[in-house]
Amino acid sequence: MTASGAVSTTASATGAVSETPTGPGGGAPDSSPPGPPARSGRALAVLGLSAFVVGTAEFAVIGVLDRMAGSLRVSTATAGLLVTAYAIGVCLGGPLLTAVTLRLPRRLLLAVALGGYALANVVAALWADFAAVVAVRVLAGSVHGLFVGAASATAAALVPAERRGRAVAVVFGGIAAANLLGVPLAAFVGRVLPWQYAFAGIAALACAALLLTWAAVPASAAGGRQALRAQFRHVAKAPVVGLLAIAVLVFCGLFTAFTQLSGYLQEVVGVPGGAVGLYLLVFGAAGSAGTALGGRLADRAAGATVIAATAVLVLVLVALFPLGGRPVAVGVCVAVWGLAGFGLAPALQLRTIRAAGPGGDLAATLGASAGNAGIAVGAALASGITGAYGFAVLPLVAAAVCAATLPLAWVFLASERFREAPVQTAP
Repeated sequence: MTASGAVSTTASATGAVSETPTGPGGGAPDSSPPGPPARSGRALAVLGLSAFVVGTAEFAVIGVLDRMAGSLRVSTATAGLLVTAYAIGVCLGGPLLTAVTLRLPRRLLLAVALGGYALANVVAALWADFAAVVAVRVLAGSVHGLFVGAASATAAALVPAERRGRAVAVVFGGIAAANLLGVPLAAFVGRVLPWQYAFAGIAALACAALLLTWAAVPASAAGGRQALRAQFRHVAKAPVVGLLAIAVLVFCGLFTAFTQLSGYLQEVVGVPGGAVGLYLLVFGAAGSAGTALGGRLADRAAGATVIAATAVLVLVLVALFPLGGRPVAVGVCVAVWGLAGFGLAPALQLRTIRAAGPGGDLAATLGASAGNAGIAVGAALASGITGAYGFAVLPLVAAAVCAATLPLAWVFLASERFREAPVQTAP
């Protein structure tokens, strides 16, 4: 069951502008009307819960990396490849899985993704071979990319056009909540019990999310209606490629600083090691609030939301440089940083889906892949910068990367050529 379509604007031969309804991605409108608000609300809540489960497994490994290294008989540095393997899965495997499952109904696709995620985490918990666990992490990352794309497209299709930004924000809010609550909880379980129990618990939650998804998401939620070649043709357009490039750059800048935030706080700000978690909690809480706020703003002006949030990121990262010795001021900057960084995610994803038109299903997965590619590059850049120049310059480097995004964002988000049509609200 899908919503009434968004509005696309086309110029007539005389120069007049006409408005025609389109589907969630901008293609042909769906024949079914929006579902009852209560039913759509339940489906969105389940999508958010499922995103929470998927997001928890992504970074849960960081909290138990040393224990996994000992159990798998590798060094802690080598065990860090488990994080890299997951990112590779999201960036490469996610689009590939999406390509071969485009025609599946979205409810079935979501169920398959969650089932595959549960299986991957069970295998990771039971298999004691490092190479096998690395391979399983690649698979889990691939399913992650598939799920985020399918969940974003499904969420946008469940509600009227004027509420799609908030619907997409529910999915990203689940991932933000995972960083705030799920990852610390999984790390605690992996410390108190053998680390395998953390992955087994995530697998059990994925199974529960699968059952809830099958019960709550309408069976009529359609999947991609066009073949891969047709979807790729829509995704290969300049606006979509530009938006994906923006995602790579902005998340690269964001995670250039965030990856080494713990070291920055201790070495530059002088925060005791035991208090670093408080700053991370502030960042996570602000990120959750930013996701919700960004979704609401995306419904009003997605392009302006991305540009404004990126500009705020640049300013707050630059401000961190002179404020390095002031823990309270740095805490305020960290909060604004999380608010803006997570606030732009739903707006950018929604705009990418809209720009791709009938290729929105594939574009949604590529948006998640682009963000993770930026995270991987940012993490590598942070390691190189801190090794060569120390922690103090990290905020300036991150600000420079985010600033490089602004001209590109202006071209593809604010220019008349690529500006999205206004959304018509119901009378």
